[in-house]
Amino acid sequence: MVMPKSREIEARLERTEQQLRLFQKISRFLARDMTLQEVLQGIVSLITELMACDSCLVYLLDNNDLVLCASNTPHPSTIGKVRLRTAEGLTGWVARERRLVAISREAFNDPRFKRFGDLPEDSYEAFLSAPVIARNRVVGVINVQHRQAHQHTGGEMEVLTTVAELVGCALVLARMPADAVSEASHADLVLSSGPIVMQS
Repeated sequence: MVMPKSREIEARLERTEQQLRLFQKISRFLARDMTLQEVLQGIVSLITELMACDSCLVYLLDNNDLVLCASNTPHPSTIGKVRLRTAEGLTGWVARERRLVAISREAFNDPRFKRFGDLPEDSYEAFLSAPVIARNRVVGVINVQHRQAHQHTGGEMEVLTTVAELVGCALVLARMPADAVSEASHADLVLSSGPIVMQS
């Protein structure tokens, strides 16, 4: 069934508005005085709602390990406990290659896939994953999974990539002491780096 042109435009507009609301909410998380755990859990909830996915997991780098730090599913015993090397699994591949991966069906049959046994996501069909980058370094990975086969749209891939970049910014901000923000001369911080030369 072909959607009429006006309905298609309306659907795209609605999707764009949903994405804008997502980014607005995430930016508010970054501006507030929240713990990093609260920010990550908030982002995971927003992604789950927008993408109507069954799982959203955030892994962060600890030396050469990726550690599960946030999840939309209630398995608190796995937070901080599930670890994989950057050489393991699809998640490790995304971190190592600094590239997004999208698999619409049977992700568990991909040769890069690693089973954990205690995670229900091991049996999910669709897998979308993006590297979390801060200061041009990979510091983690964010995964979105669907139980059933799901064809990821270009919009979904772009949203997850952008959210992963925002998570990277949240990590940089979290390392700053609170008094560094209130006591800093923000103008001096910019001006001390030298003049900006605009390219014509």
